[in-house]
Amino acid sequence: MNTNTSQTRIAAFGELLLRMNVANGNRFTQANEIKIHVGGAEANVCVLLSQLGIQTDYISRLPQNDLAQLALNELQKHKVNTSKCVYGGERLGLYFVESGNQIRQSQVIYDRSNSSFATIQKDQINWNAVLEGVTHFHWSGISPGVSNEAGLACKEAILTAHKKGLPISSDFNYRSKLWQYGKHPSEIMPDLLQYSTITVADLDAIEIYFGIQTDKNESDASRFQKTFELLKQKMPFLKTLAMSFRKSDGPAHLYKGLLMHEGNFYQTPEHKIHIVTDQIGSGDAFNAGLLYGLSNKLSGQECIDWAVACGVIKQSIHGDFAISTLDEINHFIKNGSSNRINR
Repeated sequence: MNTNTSQTRIAAFGELLLRMNVANGNRFTQANEIKIHVGGAEANVCVLLSQLGIQTDYISRLPQNDLAQLALNELQKHKVNTSKCVYGGERLGLYFVESGNQIRQSQVIYDRSNSSFATIQKDQINWNAVLEGVTHFHWSGISPGVSNEAGLACKEAILTAHKKGLPISSDFNYRSKLWQYGKHPSEIMPDLLQYSTITVADLDAIEIYFGIQTDKNESDASRFQKTFELLKQKMPFLKTLAMSFRKSDGPAHLYKGLLMHEGNFYQTPEHKIHIVTDQIGSGDAFNAGLLYGLSNKLSGQECIDWAVACGVIKQSIHGDFAISTLDEINHFIKNGSSNRINR
């Protein structure tokens, strides 16, 4: 395994959140106890990358209070550098989760209006300075969904990274419960996504952002490859597109990954997931696995295998973060799921 990533330094920009999980599988209306996790799409990517030995900078705007410190402490515990965060505003964003099961969906309620991140102003982050020494910039469609201001800050970051010639990775990450400030995502996202060299998307978000549709009767592989060709017309720098596909198979889930990388198509076998502990953050783990593979100059097939392995393993872990190791992910890639005790 080539692990020459000592020079890689991935910066990510997004909102750091406290996740309030209703305990013991109860519904919101039954809640009498809440478990707190720290999360946020871009933070989740940084945490897994840091555990896999890649240097990460997490950049956000936070209030100066103990809840923000709690969240930062969690990131620092996993070796994520948070020294480039800026401070101001009144409050940390929150989101509340009611965990579903095999019968009903999980539910999310956001409480992010007027958070420190949502009220970020232009020029509050000196992007030239913050991206000094960075080799790669990552962002997601969640930031422009939070507020117009967060979208403008994201644009500043993307333009600075682009001028510096950095690879830019994005996650389409469409969240229907965000986007409450009067703009449709199709008015905002194409302008931001056009600079991406690497992107993780899904077919629904691509249709919402760009109006690109494919035939639902065709195979996933065919739809994926056609989508890539159409997307390249809108995203001229795009070299790498990855998607994860999840389907139900009775009580189990089938999960696989597809990748276009430098003109070649790759896919993984379908993994059968019998029990999902916590699905939230699995897309971020998939992103981190892909970025790990690309940073290590692994083959296209190995990159998508890594992405899928990280996405599957995350679903066995409580909280937003994929708490995992190189050895565990390598073992999964070689052997698949295991219920044996490692002793």
